[in-house]
Amino acid sequence: MRKEQPLIQYDIKVLLALVKSLQGDKVFFKFLAENGYLELAAWSNCVRGDIEALKWLFNNEYPTLAVLSNAIDGEKHAVRWIEHTKDEFLIHFAAACRGDQKSFMWFKAKELQVFIYMITEIREVLKVQVKDSIFWYRWKW
Repeated sequence: MRKEQPLIQYDIKVLLALVKSLQGDKVFFKFLAENGYLELAAWSNCVRGDIEALKWLFNNEYPTLAVLSNAIDGEKHAVRWIEHTKDEFLIHFAAACRGDQKSFMWFKAKELQVFIYMITEIREVLKVQVKDSIFWYRWKW
């Protein structure tokens, strides 16, 4: 199993597959999982609200991805942990996913197009999660 590495160090093709997996595309999820990127496959599900994927990340030595997912959700301890790392990328990524425009502009200024795309898709995932939690009466029991 690969050691944890920063998102920014992954190949662009892998990052694009990750974005598609974040969108819920199972073909790209499977691609990540079968090509040695289990941590990214798990993280894509984690961002989409999968608690088992979160546990998998922690149990398999990918704590930064696990905490990043929680920071994206605005979990206070996770946000503090990310801020404590002093890693500009992580700080701005989590904040931009939560809607912070200054952090989003940080990615634009650095011309990190794939991450702008990823942040935009994660924002959509979060909107759906909020909508689903508000309209709980539509859930199928």
